[in-house]
Amino acid sequence: MIYITRNGKHYGPYDESTVLTFVNEGRILLMDKAVDADTNRAATVGDFLKKWGVKPQIVNEGNLVSQLKTIGSELVIPKQAFKDKVWLSDKRLMSLALAGMLPLGLGSLMGSGFLMFYFVSLYFSAVWAMFFYYLFKTKQVALKTTLSVFFSTQICMLLVWWLLELNSLNPFYLWVDKPFPLNLFGFVFGVGVTEEFVKLIPLLIIYKYAKEPLVPQTVVFYGLISGIAFGVFEGVEYQMSVNSKLSYGDSFLYNIARLTSLPFFHAVWCGIAGYFISFAKLYPKYRLSLYFLTIAIPATLHGLYDTFSSGIWSFLIAYPLAFASVVLLMTYLNDSAKYQSKLRN
Repeated sequence: MIYITRNGKHYGPYDESTVLTFVNEGRILLMDKAVDADTNRAATVGDFLKKWGVKPQIVNEGNLVSQLKTIGSELVIPKQAFKDKVWLSDKRLMSLALAGMLPLGLGSLMGSGFLMFYFVSLYFSAVWAMFFYYLFKTKQVALKTTLSVFFSTQICMLLVWWLLELNSLNPFYLWVDKPFPLNLFGFVFGVGVTEEFVKLIPLLIIYKYAKEPLVPQTVVFYGLISGIAFGVFEGVEYQMSVNSKLSYGDSFLYNIARLTSLPFFHAVWCGIAGYFISFAKLYPKYRLSLYFLTIAIPATLHGLYDTFSSGIWSFLIAYPLAFASVVLLMTYLNDSAKYQSKLRN
């Protein structure tokens, strides 16, 4: 004798013959949970039938045609649901369709070239933004501000890199092609400092118009968005220049990296910058050191990663360093209350 458990309810007990009959009729399933009434041994119905040496023969309800008639056409083609346009109000369905079809649609409309790469980068940015929102959202996070941060970061990139070429004014950029350790200084003080400062500009603008003190996690979120905006836009630039000259295999790999992992690293570093600038604004007595850390820590992590991002060093130093950056950001957030208490007192 066994009890059948389904949806938290117990049925029975049933003997071997009854269980076999119900299984053959489709009223009990082979994967239903069951418990021996005498020993309390738990197993599936199928396991008990095997133990009893009984083989079920589940009966078909008519042939294929009769079964399809019984099921009915409404199950296959829900005409009434289409007629009532219920699907238009299903946000999950529309989000799923948009997420799945948008890249193909953009590729067909835009063809190849800058616009296609840019809109694909926007797609990946939206995916990252939703992920960050799920993890780091606060009551202060606003969609309007999020979009402003994203596009203002890219405008800053256009001004600094393409139009004014202000990055060329940083002499440390000339050191990135020199042998180690000079290239380390080039990547930290040239690439790291310049790029992290550009990503920081939208956060400074947010504070200029802020109507209330912003909690650290809010600014971290906006920092993540700024970093993603920078990373994917940089990826488009690389795709139009460096990546286009690579072999198919290398080009494919770097295209994926430029839309996923590398923007993520940019986001994490800018998130760290957002953390420290939030403290600088909350506790202005310590703003000198906190502003310094706002640039120094992300720029150092960024520069170290770039220095060791090729060859065997990428596995030994760069990738562990990128992971450590994520751990560092999460640790900062987890300890923010403790540090706020320390600075407040």
